[in-house]
Amino acid sequence: MKLAIILFNLGGPDSPAAVEPFLRNLFSDPAIISLPWALRLPLARFIARRRAPLARAIYGHMGGRSPILEQTEAQARALESELRTRNIDAKVFVAMRAWHPLSEETARAVAAYAPDRLVLLPLYPQFSTTTTASSVEAWRKAAKAAGLNAPESRVCCYPWDKGFVAAVTETIQERLAQRHVELSYRVLFSAHGLPERVIAQGDPYQWQVAAGVEAVMRELQGEVGDWRVSYQSRVGPLRWIAPATDAEIRRAGAEGKSLIVVPIAFVSEHSETLVELDIEYGKLAREAGVPHYLRARTVGVTGAFIGGLADLVLAAANSDRPATCGGGRICPVGLTRCGFEDVER
Repeated sequence: MKLAIILFNLGGPDSPAAVEPFLRNLFSDPAIISLPWALRLPLARFIARRRAPLARAIYGHMGGRSPILEQTEAQARALESELRTRNIDAKVFVAMRAWHPLSEETARAVAAYAPDRLVLLPLYPQFSTTTTASSVEAWRKAAKAAGLNAPESRVCCYPWDKGFVAAVTETIQERLAQRHVELSYRVLFSAHGLPERVIAQGDPYQWQVAAGVEAVMRELQGEVGDWRVSYQSRVGPLRWIAPATDAEIRRAGAEGKSLIVVPIAFVSEHSETLVELDIEYGKLAREAGVPHYLRARTVGVTGAFIGGLADLVLAAANSDRPATCGGGRICPVGLTRCGFEDVER
């Protein structure tokens, strides 16, 4: 079987000139701004134009561009290599949601490859309508336009997949080894935030973040006694899920706690880790009196993580139902936007 795997990620601008169109694409997504098309697009242009100078300054810390494409490509090649060791004929393609390569470009490349089967694989461990569902919808439109008709299956979510959990645990243990014995530490799991109204509509993201963190804590087997979950990257005037990462950093400072910050919802380095967590929140920690601030790396191409992705791909390829870390639907019944069933076909 000739297998094509479509690796979904958000993407990021590849030059200062790309920042505003990247933001425009991001805020044009109806999963991000749920307004009619005629209102959403002008609003997206306005937000992009207004936020572009600040965003360019953020990307300036990274040489004027995001490293996310190179990191995602590295994960794609690592996954291909892992599957090759299992005698699987597979090619991994990258499809970004808000910048190149967009789904339309990738779908044409996949059509030229002419696979026997497709597996859709999000680099979002926790399902959300704003990330995975949006990427799947964009992909299916692009695949139809490209004339792709190979059978498709998908990975839904993997918040407590054993490979992902093992990889996150490894990154935490690296930082635990750097503790100062005279200090008291708290592990702060930081995930990208969402507006409260998205969660109120039945989106399972926050529940999956919490469940995945609990799995990591079980894997650590008592190595950490003090830990919390928080949410970063708030934008706009809406109420966002709490607690906020910056508020938790100030709280740690007030309590004399040192911090190990773990990016639990990001699997590659980009602006939210390299700038927001490292630079902006690192500065905040110093100002707030946090004695020692450490940040765990993202899982990247860690062997356990890539091995876990390979397992999920094979589970999806051999089933007509979405693959998850639980073998089926993992979300409670009350989470009505569960990605196991809620992605439109």
